[in-house]
Amino acid sequence: MKMQRVTGVVLLNLGGPERPEDVRPFLYNLFSDRQIIRLGPSFLQRPIAWAIARRRAPKSIANYAQIGGGSPIRKTTEEQARALEQLLQEDGRFFVRPCMRYWHPFAAEILQEMRRLGVEEIVTLPLYPHYSIATTGSSLSDLQQSMDRLNWHIPVRTVLSWPTEPLFIACLADRILAGVQRFNGADVRVVYSAHSLPVQFILEGDPYVDHLQQSIAAIETCTGIQGHLCYQSRSGPVEWLGPSLPDMLTTLAAEGCTNVLVVPISFVSDHVETLYEIDIQYRRTAEDLGMGFAMTTALNVDPRFISGLRNLVLGSLSD
Repeated sequence: MKMQRVTGVVLLNLGGPERPEDVRPFLYNLFSDRQIIRLGPSFLQRPIAWAIARRRAPKSIANYAQIGGGSPIRKTTEEQARALEQLLQEDGRFFVRPCMRYWHPFAAEILQEMRRLGVEEIVTLPLYPHYSIATTGSSLSDLQQSMDRLNWHIPVRTVLSWPTEPLFIACLADRILAGVQRFNGADVRVVYSAHSLPVQFILEGDPYVDHLQQSIAAIETCTGIQGHLCYQSRSGPVEWLGPSLPDMLTTLAAEGCTNVLVVPISFVSDHVETLYEIDIQYRRTAEDLGMGFAMTTALNVDPRFISGLRNLVLGSLSD
């Protein structure tokens, strides 16, 4: 039986600059968020963020130039939203929209559209499988603040994390098995790469690493292949989770590893971390170390992955 209430589904994601001129303001938005990185006392957060964005922008622009000049994350998330909305039509009246934390479309933009569409309740679905206050937590806080500013108060159901969602796990497991086959029987080591976090967040109780380990355990149950967890994308002057991906590659090379398959486990779509950092920068690192290199393909709009997102939405409405 179809649900008659009009439901808005908000796909929470980081966002990314679409043009070179977007890079500096995007970086400023990112580093201004004290939930993702704490830069000195709170009153200095924005001035320090401005200085960091100004210094980093030229290098970031050069990196984006190697993947077409900007991030594809908005386009991909919009495609995921359309695919999910179409799939949910058999279940009721749903509108699905992307909502980015540090670039357009911002929460206020999406919420105003949903109010115009007559949405009566909202499901927030982070495209971060593994909860962290720096990602899901920050996005949820921003969404609630935007609702308060708009004086719009309707029921909100939240999916906090989904590290072992069965179709998510199945998609990753299949990609790993296919990736291993590309090496035609040669020895290959599986390396899981996740976005790094400040260590302090974990010490304060953030479950991010636990969730990553849950995903890896579920994947390895399917594949029978053990892998190594490491981290990428450090972005500030604090202690970050390690080992880093380049450090892991160096260690494996020293152990005689000849081939690596990198699995971007915390990223569900292609963007600068996969297309540039892994597939260009760290591919070069591995090849310089004498290793063969491959990366599993992103989930993007894989129909099974979209079905998994549908299950998460419907599960949140049945609670």
